[in-house]
Amino acid sequence: MAGAAVLPVAVFGCRPRVAGGVCFLEEQVVLHAAGAGCLRLHLEHKWHNFISGTEKSRGVQALAVSTSRRFLALSEAAGERPVLAVYELTAERARRRRALAAAELPARQVVSLAFSPDSQFLAAATAPPEGHLTFWLWEKQQLAASVRVPAAGDGPCQVSFNPQDNTQVCITGNGFFKLFKYSEGYLKQMNLQRGEPENYLCHAWLSEEEVICGTDKGKLSLFETGQLHWETSLEYRKPPKELKEDTTTKEYESGLAFEDNGLQQHSLPQISAVAAYSKGFACSPSPGVVLLFEKNEEKEGYEESQEVWLPQDLFSTEPKKSGRQDITCICFSPSEETMVVSTNKNQLYMFTMFSTKLKREKTSYFAYMNFPLHSNSITGLDMCTWKPILATCSLDRSVRIWNYKTNTLELCKEYQEEAYTVSLHPTGFFCLVGFSDKLRFLSLLYEDMRIFKEFAVKKCRECSFSNGGHLFAAVNGNVIQIYSSITFENVTNLKGHTGKVQAIKWSADDTKFVSCDTHGAVYEWNLLTGKKESECVLKTCIYSSISLTYDAKIIFAVGSDQTLKEISESSIQQEVPAYDAVYTTVAVSRSGSMIFVGTSLGTIRAMKYPLTLKKGFNEYQAHAGAVTKMTVTNDDQFLLTASEDGCIFIWKVHDREGGGLKGEQELQYAEEVLIMRSDIDEKSQAILDLQICVKDLQTESDYELRLKDMYCEGKIKALEENFAQEVDSLKTKHQILQEEKEKQELQHQVQLSELMDQQAREVQRLESDSSQKLLMENEKYQELQVKSQKMEEEYEKQLHNLEESKSKAVAELKEHYEKKLKDKAGLLEEAKKNMKKQIQAQEEMEKQIYEDADKEILEIKDKYEKELLEEKESNIQLKGEIGVLNKRLNSLQKELKDRNRDIEEMRLEQQKLQDIIKSLEKEITALKTEVKERTDTILEKEKHIYDLKMKNQELQNFKFVLSYRIEEFKKQIESRENHIETMRKQIDEMEDELEQFRKESTELKMNITQLQQKQKATAREVHREMEKKQNMETLIKRFKSDLHNCVSFIDDSKKMKDRIRELYTKYVHQSDLVEVQAVDADLQQQYEKQQEYHERNLAVLRKRVMKDKEMQHAAYMRILQENVSLIKEINDLRQELRVAYAQVHDLQSALKLNKDKKAIEDTAPSNELLSSPAVLRLNPEMESEKIIEMQQLEIQYLRDQIQEKGQVVTVQVQSLLVRNLPELNLERHHKTEQH
Repeated sequence: MAGAAVLPVAVFGCRPRVAGGVCFLEEQVVLHAAGAGCLRLHLEHKWHNFISGTEKSRGVQALAVSTSRRFLALSEAAGERPVLAVYELTAERARRRRALAAAELPARQVVSLAFSPDSQFLAAATAPPEGHLTFWLWEKQQLAASVRVPAAGDGPCQVSFNPQDNTQVCITGNGFFKLFKYSEGYLKQMNLQRGEPENYLCHAWLSEEEVICGTDKGKLSLFETGQLHWETSLEYRKPPKELKEDTTTKEYESGLAFEDNGLQQHSLPQISAVAAYSKGFACSPSPGVVLLFEKNEEKEGYEESQEVWLPQDLFSTEPKKSGRQDITCICFSPSEETMVVSTNKNQLYMFTMFSTKLKREKTSYFAYMNFPLHSNSITGLDMCTWKPILATCSLDRSVRIWNYKTNTLELCKEYQEEAYTVSLHPTGFFCLVGFSDKLRFLSLLYEDMRIFKEFAVKKCRECSFSNGGHLFAAVNGNVIQIYSSITFENVTNLKGHTGKVQAIKWSADDTKFVSCDTHGAVYEWNLLTGKKESECVLKTCIYSSISLTYDAKIIFAVGSDQTLKEISESSIQQEVPAYDAVYTTVAVSRSGSMIFVGTSLGTIRAMKYPLTLKKGFNEYQAHAGAVTKMTVTNDDQFLLTASEDGCIFIWKVHDREGGGLKGEQELQYAEEVLIMRSDIDEKSQAILDLQICVKDLQTESDYELRLKDMYCEGKIKALEENFAQEVDSLKTKHQILQEEKEKQELQHQVQLSELMDQQAREVQRLESDSSQKLLMENEKYQELQVKSQKMEEEYEKQLHNLEESKSKAVAELKEHYEKKLKDKAGLLEEAKKNMKKQIQAQEEMEKQIYEDADKEILEIKDKYEKELLEEKESNIQLKGEIGVLNKRLNSLQKELKDRNRDIEEMRLEQQKLQDIIKSLEKEITALKTEVKERTDTILEKEKHIYDLKMKNQELQNFKFVLSYRIEEFKKQIESRENHIETMRKQIDEMEDELEQFRKESTELKMNITQLQQKQKATAREVHREMEKKQNMETLIKRFKSDLHNCVSFIDDSKKMKDRIRELYTKYVHQSDLVEVQAVDADLQQQYEKQQEYHERNLAVLRKRVMKDKEMQHAAYMRILQENVSLIKEINDLRQELRVAYAQVHDLQSALKLNKDKKAIEDTAPSNELLSSPAVLRLNPEMESEKIIEMQQLEIQYLRDQIQEKGQVVTVQVQSLLVRNLPELNLERHHKTEQH
């Protein structure tokens, strides 16, 4: 037996589309499908307990928990037939209780399971259309009954028991709703289905007689004793819209809403999940929403009470789509305080039900049960040396940072591109991620991931930081690029691989580097020289992963040939077979004594080094897909694995021989975190603001406390007077009651004496009567004794006769039964032999069970000791938090009263501001209309430009044909070369003219920059005004505090007058009134100056645009004339060529050289020459027209560009004017209101 062993400590992932995939075991313990098994998760303490599936399991298809929550039934896909297993959940580690016979099951997979209320029976439904309903006595592993349930087509199928009846079963599916009753080994149908068949997707029992069903068309049907009792149809629900003040976001949301409406027109409501609770039931009619229904006492049926929506994922690039997930399962906690749902994208959400009582809101929102999980295959995994964190990336385009000590998600961010690989810097402050378009260097901040540097490496499948962190390697196809993580320079490129590089690994001292590829090559590189030190090539194997020992002497590699290879000194030293599996990943512990391998079946194998050819490993069933990545922490305490099923497993490593593992007390992790300076400034500013608020609240609270003390003292005096009066009145009442009590005691004594006399008389009378009765009874007793003696003598005679007959019968029976005993003795001996065999087998089983139990007890001890320490610490923290919360409650109640007063004052201010807003909204609407008109014109111009580009492409193709013909003319006509040179000179002149146009465009850009600088100056002035506003607010706060001080002198009128005069001299100045009037005049002058300046700029720009148009028109006319002259010359040359070819042909026919072979060789090129003009120039007029059209289009394109530049300039100038005008109006309006 191998010495290495691992135990799953935490699992991050969820398996989607599992029937009954989520359920509660306790109030804070949730069980859900994950990987190739199930996970028990405590919501508060965050501990994980994984229940592994059967051997070669490919994942859970359905699960069910008994009503007592003691047993768990699983349906797994393993091989050709399904596997049904029942586990006992009472222990710390779930124990497999029974495995039901697969031979008695139908061949198709089991899609739904259900326990009876007393947990004796188990019902299982197989997949349609040829579905079966099986009824099991699972304790005896006996199939009690089976019924075929045909369906109209594929679709979900669900089975459940009546909550009060162990023998009644309900099953729904595509086209059927049936109730069965189990009796005498058969399942008999109880109901007759009427009406058109529906596709029932789900159902739930509301009571002993009522069943609610949901269809694929959004219809809810309530059946009572098998008959339709109530029915309603639900609509496709749209997510609630949140109104925002920003107009740009409103336009964006309206566009998205239009797209959503278009999608919803083609989609129908579909009830994907239903669950019952004490008040009614919950269902999901459309993606992302759960509706709660409660029973309507006035009317028959149920009424919608609340809708609960999935939240939008803020880390996602498309947050609105993240909330539109299909809800596949709903469950409630035992106390019905929390509701948990699972979705088709591997996510789990929870909702607290008691909030509905407090808020009574129509719409509410779920929250993540713990944190968002991966929804697709994990492609990259890496861990950090300084911190207990690991990084993962997935095809769901997200990068996540996990903490494997606290079992939490620390960072998460989604990107636009898919991520293929990830690597963590040893410090934990930086991260490398290979995306489909680039390789990105990210800095891991306190609450975000920020892109620090990008590298042009497309589809980087592997990247890795060195152990020192000063270098990192990135794979670019078959080349490995080494970069400096300090200067980001490309240090070296390692070239030599012929196939794609699949895996890379650094040595411990960062001097060596190992890589493998798809062509079976494993290379060892020296980074100092950049050359290969050793190589091992096996072309028949496609390597997928490699690993190095700490001393870098031994390489372990796995690939497609189903073996684990030990490579050293450029050769394969040993090959260990995989036994009907493909190894996908490999990892070696730092000590080198343990090797871990992941397979394509999702299993983890732990081996001991040195390797043996025998089957000497421990295999653990974990993932439901192939293991993609695996790594061991530097302290050899944990093994981290990731898979294609989107799950991450954290394993605790145990060395049974006790070698190579470090103690947990030696580990000390860094706690430093990166944070942006802007974030620190924002938080420090927020702290300062809060401190100011606290001071203000303290002064207000002190003042209120004084007033309350005065009020309470007055109340106390009034209460003391009232209490004194009440005490006097009570004393008088007490004296009266005492006198009445003495009178009643005398009356009771007299009555008691009379009663005692009566009782004595009755006792004497009863004694005389009883003595007479005793004498009469004694005489009767003597007579009965005589009769009984006679009866005894008669019975003795009868008994003697019966004993004689009995002895004879007993002798006969002895002989008969002795014969039977002899026969049974032989049978007993045979049974004893069988029992001995069974006892021996049972003893062996008990030994194995005791060994497993000892292992589990040791693990349980460690866990509970840790949990006790954590719970003690948490209890101490909770006590402190409770005291703080009580103080906060008292302070919040005071704040509520103050806020209510502030709200009333703010309402009055709001009415004033609404009038201003209305006037501004009118201006905004006018500006919006202008923006829409301009956008429409821009769209039309873009369409026109696109059409011109398409024509330009066609003309370029035609140009290519013409260039080919021109090259042939160059070979034949040498005289045209001089003319072409002159044309080139003309082209150079045209390019010079284009450069002039470019210079003019640069001048226009300079003007634009000047305008932008002026705009910045106006922004600075606005900033100054904001600072003035802040100063005014501080003055107002000081004035308020001084006013509060004045209020304390309300009783003394003289002091009150003196203080008010001091306030007036302190805060009121005559210069302020003069400055306000001067500021209005200055603003008006500045506005007029800016308007004149912008009008002058507009006039200058218009003149320049007109000059540019005239220059372009002149150039266009000159180019037209030159093109026409060139076309005429080309046509003349073609006519001369025709005449020359005709003369050559006439000479050849006159000499009659057609018969000779040489003549044939000579005439062949002539024929080609004769045919070439026909091919080159079929229609000279059409060619000239096409050339003219090409040149006209180019000229038109240049004109359009000039016009667009002119329009852009005018739009920018107008926008500057429009921006400045409203600001001036607003400032003037604000100042008039202050006056």
